[in-house]
Amino acid sequence: MKRFLVVGIFDSGFYEYDSTLAYISLKDCQEFLNMGEQVTGIEIKVDDIYKADFIGKAIERKLGFPYWARNWMEMNKNLFSALRLEKRVMFIILSLIVLVATFNIITTLIMVVMEKNKDIAVLKSMGATSRSIMKIFILQGVTIGTIGTLLGCIGGLTIATNLSKISVYVERLLGIKILPGDVYYLNELPSRVNYSDVSIIVIGTILICFLSTIYPSWRASKLDPAEALRYE
Repeated sequence: MKRFLVVGIFDSGFYEYDSTLAYISLKDCQEFLNMGEQVTGIEIKVDDIYKADFIGKAIERKLGFPYWARNWMEMNKNLFSALRLEKRVMFIILSLIVLVATFNIITTLIMVVMEKNKDIAVLKSMGATSRSIMKIFILQGVTIGTIGTLLGCIGGLTIATNLSKISVYVERLLGIKILPGDVYYLNELPSRVNYSDVSIIVIGTILICFLSTIYPSWRASKLDPAEALRYE
């Protein structure tokens, strides 16, 4: 054991590092461990953190045995496995939300068709074709879906880009800790928007909205004017 003077405290935002790591000068560490001028390892900072695995393997091939390399992906493998599982679960949850919204659009359009039977019959009597009637309801459904998707996208991006500030505000307002470091290994809620994923989700949602309009629109186009106006 040896007494050291604490001259500063760092906060990495990662509980496992903050609770277990302490930095001392290289000379003091060598003296403390009786290592002379030797070191147990060298840390390398790379420009692209996602290439750390390939760089580590290249270093191992260059130096050969008994040298070996560890990267941040291997050191935090359990954490990233848990995050990957959570991402898949969130994808399933969001898919179910979109599915429920799709049924809502179908139900809304079916109700509109039932309410507008007289109007549809009048339009057909005036020469409107089944194709034009179908286009009207498809346009209505796609418009509803597009407006909802765009509003949700704008709201989601606004929250995502300000997530850290929002989480801090909620913690102060409610007096609770959203992410206890000893449970989630993170002291704050980081956020980064992947715009390619957002684009895929937006396009996919609008496509689903379009597909959900086909059946109600087909029903509206097949309406018989004589039956609809019989009791009018």
